[in-house]
Amino acid sequence: MKLNKRALEFIDAFSAGLAEHYSVTNPARAFSLTDPQETSLRAALLESVEFLDMITVADVDQLSGQVVSVGASALHTGRVADGRFRRKVGVDGNDYKLVETDSCAALKWDLLSLWANAGDEGEFFQMVQTFSNQAFALDMLRIGFNGKEVATTTDPEKNPNGEDVNIGWHQRMKGFKDGYQIMTDKVTLDDAGDYHSLDAMASDLINAKIPAQFRNDPRLVVLVGADLVAAEQYRLYQKADKPTEKIAAQMLGSTIAGRTAIIPPFMPGKRMVVTPLSNLHIYTQRGTRQRKAEFVEDRKQYENKYLRNEGYAVEEPELYAAIDEDAVTIGKVTEPAEG
Repeated sequence: MKLNKRALEFIDAFSAGLAEHYSVTNPARAFSLTDPQETSLRAALLESVEFLDMITVADVDQLSGQVVSVGASALHTGRVADGRFRRKVGVDGNDYKLVETDSCAALKWDLLSLWANAGDEGEFFQMVQTFSNQAFALDMLRIGFNGKEVATTTDPEKNPNGEDVNIGWHQRMKGFKDGYQIMTDKVTLDDAGDYHSLDAMASDLINAKIPAQFRNDPRLVVLVGADLVAAEQYRLYQKADKPTEKIAAQMLGSTIAGRTAIIPPFMPGKRMVVTPLSNLHIYTQRGTRQRKAEFVEDRKQYENKYLRNEGYAVEEPELYAAIDEDAVTIGKVTEPAEG
């Protein structure tokens, strides 16, 4: 593995540009970001992954505190005989806690050489920046959907989806009222099982776990794992002998139970969640972001690093309903009878 001359020149120029952008002498030493720079980085991360821009990503001042209320789910209109109507916002005891979170997007020599040969200096800079921002942003989602604990030293080999980096949304909800909002009883998705379709599964989940006053909230969406969608599409196509059934199979990725359906990146394949997207929060403590970018010859790679205090929260726990992936079995398709 060798770094060609063109790539070396480009990466030196990239490092110099990084130093100028952040007003630092040496970007290979960890440096803090100013408020405008933090805002710019957050915006770049949101732009790099579409789903991240759909949820609530915010800066907070404290390492721990009460979850920030950004939605408008409950009734906010009424009257009071002796004054003005008001309603308390937020859920008591619904707090967050941020932990040190360290990311490193490593670019190997051969990849840098390939990029350098593919375009000019500007295109090279764009590919390096896009790769790093997407890596950081996707990891934020990966941990949000899969995180179960905060380990002192994480193990990416045993926990490839960041299960030990932080406590994500689903795991937090398992600790809310003894996991009341999450269905864990064993169910089967097939023609002869508990649920014959994803529509039936989502409808039951909504009726069982979403309070009646919120069930018609237009912001509710169905987050569905890729394995469930693949199994349902296969079932529908196998049985489709009418154009309407084929259309239903094709539309499965966009609507379920009359609500917008989304297949989020890195969500376990057999999990189903019903919630407003804004209900999923990621917080970063303002003033804790640090960057570092260095060329590490011993590892034959360029390392772009991002350190901060970060954590996850669910704003309205009652508006998060889920069927746990471990509870779901995908059954077989019943073949249609001949003749």
